[in-house]
Amino acid sequence: MTAADAARILVVDDTEASRYIRASWLRRGGHAVTEAVTGGEALALLAEREFDLVVLDVDLPDMSGFDVAERIKSEPRTAAVPVVHVSAAFRQAEDRITGLNRGADAYLTEPVEPGELLATVEAALRYYRARALAERLADRLAKLTTATLRINAATTFDDLVSAAAAGTATVLDTEATVLVTTPTGTSRLGTVTGAGATPTVRRGDPALLDALPPDGTTVLDPPWRPGVPVVVAGGSPRRTPIGIAVDPAAVVTDEDRNLLLQLAQATALAAEGLRAYAEEHTLALTLQRSLLPRRLPAIPSLPMTARYAPASAHAEIGGDFYEVTALGDRLLIAIGDVCGHSLAAATIMGEVRHALRAYAVEEHDPATILRKLDAMLQRFHSTKGLTTMCLLLVDPADGTALVANAGHVPPLVVDDEGARYLAVRGPILGIGLPRPPATPVTLAPGALVLLTTDGLVEHSGADLDDGMDLLLAAVSRDEDMDLLCDRLLETFGRDKKDDIALLVFRRTS
Repeated sequence: MTAADAARILVVDDTEASRYIRASWLRRGGHAVTEAVTGGEALALLAEREFDLVVLDVDLPDMSGFDVAERIKSEPRTAAVPVVHVSAAFRQAEDRITGLNRGADAYLTEPVEPGELLATVEAALRYYRARALAERLADRLAKLTTATLRINAATTFDDLVSAAAAGTATVLDTEATVLVTTPTGTSRLGTVTGAGATPTVRRGDPALLDALPPDGTTVLDPPWRPGVPVVVAGGSPRRTPIGIAVDPAAVVTDEDRNLLLQLAQATALAAEGLRAYAEEHTLALTLQRSLLPRRLPAIPSLPMTARYAPASAHAEIGGDFYEVTALGDRLLIAIGDVCGHSLAAATIMGEVRHALRAYAVEEHDPATILRKLDAMLQRFHSTKGLTTMCLLLVDPADGTALVANAGHVPPLVVDDEGARYLAVRGPILGIGLPRPPATPVTLAPGALVLLTTDGLVEHSGADLDDGMDLLLAAVSRDEDMDLLCDRLLETFGRDKKDDIALLVFRRTS
């Protein structure tokens, strides 16, 4: 018998001769045997030590072997341990049935031949080991599935290395360290000291990337994890790979290696997805910003600033925009939003912005410009061109302005009289409804005007009016405009599902 086949067996019998004989046979068979005299002693040993099988006499001085077997099978820790009953004398068939019903895996009666005892023990051990192996494999596969789901659910590289390290530690019951590179060339390290421990994440030195080859081979003794020489690298040939380091004692069998490889592959695929998302988001944001004004006019009597914040929940580009165009001595200031989040929405936004500037060359009335834009959208984008917009034609010299609105958040004005939204309304563009004339207003010296898209004031589960009220209370007339924009985005614009365009100007005299 090989060492792998040897079992830890507990022999329980109050008759010394019988106990000695059975133990001797089992020891000659290559097994490690521990002896017990009573049922209580046997249960105490089972509570303290690990055994692979119990050979149990039916007649014990303190309790019956039936009771002992039943208690063994009722404890989760020992429920899977096989029990072989041995009766010193022939009994009725009901006794054998009782023994098997109360937990025994086999039932022998004296006299028992050595070969019969060993064969019965081996048969019980084969079943026990096969079941234990199947349960262990099922448990590890379940843990692997859970770990893979958490790895794939990661939305940041920090989350990814944390999930991968925790999953590896749980599946292989070991300490683990995961190295993942980001699109910027830096690395993130996630470390777990063991199954169930809380992962720690830190920034890695870019030089650590040199420890991982691109072909997925094993690296020995990496400098970023000294003393833990097993590293499985994964990734595509054109990408810097990821690495998972574990204690070598945790990777012994082919099953262990396959589990580690699957974890590495899942982490590599998730990292690839995060890199693609980051690159797509960067590309989308670059395209979006290219459609916005590169700079704002510098007019001392009407200083202004603007912000554009992309939606944080996805990489798609949207249709939010702002525009400032000089028309002689006056400025045409616009803010708008093409409905939807897609390349089509951004494309329509670019057309609307260019059409706005073209119409403004020949027509200075904001209401007339909106009517022409409405007709253009109906003609060329009848199904996807719904757009909201607010136009202000401002004279910086005297503060007079004409305001026309098309279903957009109205301008917020803060002056000596307080903060308020201008009462300017009108139908959304692209549906051909009659449009009211522009509303004349006069901006007092020191008045601050804030224009925004609805992404700043919309809140999940709340009315738009509630968000507008919160914004109204948060705006300060005398605050630095750049600081004001940054504060409003920090307060109202975090984790939004919609883009935000924000433009603020102030009449200084």
